[in-house]
Amino acid sequence: MRRLLLIAGLSFAAFGNAAVADQAPNRPELLIVGTYHMANRNHDAYNVRADDVLSAERQREIERVIAVLQRFRPTKIAIEADLDDSARVNREYAAYVAGKYTLSRDETNQLGYRLARQLGHQHVYAVNAWAGNDFPLQPISDYAKAHGQAARYQSVMAKWAAATRELDKYLSTHAVLETLEDANSDAFVAENMGPYFEMARFGEPGDYPGPDLLGNYYLRNIRIYRNIVSLIASPGERILVLYGYGHLGWLREIAQQDQTVRVRTLSEIAR
Repeated sequence: MRRLLLIAGLSFAAFGNAAVADQAPNRPELLIVGTYHMANRNHDAYNVRADDVLSAERQREIERVIAVLQRFRPTKIAIEADLDDSARVNREYAAYVAGKYTLSRDETNQLGYRLARQLGHQHVYAVNAWAGNDFPLQPISDYAKAHGQAARYQSVMAKWAAATRELDKYLSTHAVLETLEDANSDAFVAENMGPYFEMARFGEPGDYPGPDLLGNYYLRNIRIYRNIVSLIASPGERILVLYGYGHLGWLREIAQQDQTVRVRTLSEIAR
């Protein structure tokens, strides 16, 4: 997997408790699980076409995913919901615990709320952040057209499209847990990360649409990461993060550079 080289030597110690670093290997653990959007949010450039997660078969498969995630024994669960929606998230979760809320198809509900209730958690944590137009593709497309590079731009976009089709096809013939294992594999993460660095090559001095996209999306993910590690209250924390798989490579890369935490992977837990 390509290593993120945007900021050499960057330390993330400031995000956590300084005492944690001195207590290695007793560091808080982060398990970041990249998911497909089970409710078909259609917010991304390319989207997996998920079948009905509420079907009897998929519900049995979700129970299997929950059983695997329980092995991590998370102390807190962070989900891809806007930080400003924290009150709504926890109203819904409290209602669900009380038997007064029906889970939606969204993975925040199917995995986050369900697992939190089984573990007896009092809260679920919204950690999503934004960075303005964090995925500005149009300036790159415009630049490519103006400089005779439209075909190269389309070839990069096609790589993301192919990765989405690959996961689409896999989901149609595999269980939810198997699909998540595939989406969290090093090979699939690398397949999704690679095109970002190809996009970064579009531009010239004074006009940097490709690097700007890379920088903006990194900025969004480092903000998300800040919200995640702000949940750490002690070295014994085990934070489970449930996020769209398009963020996985970035969040994992950032966490791997943070010497105050220990990064776990789905493949470890699912063995």
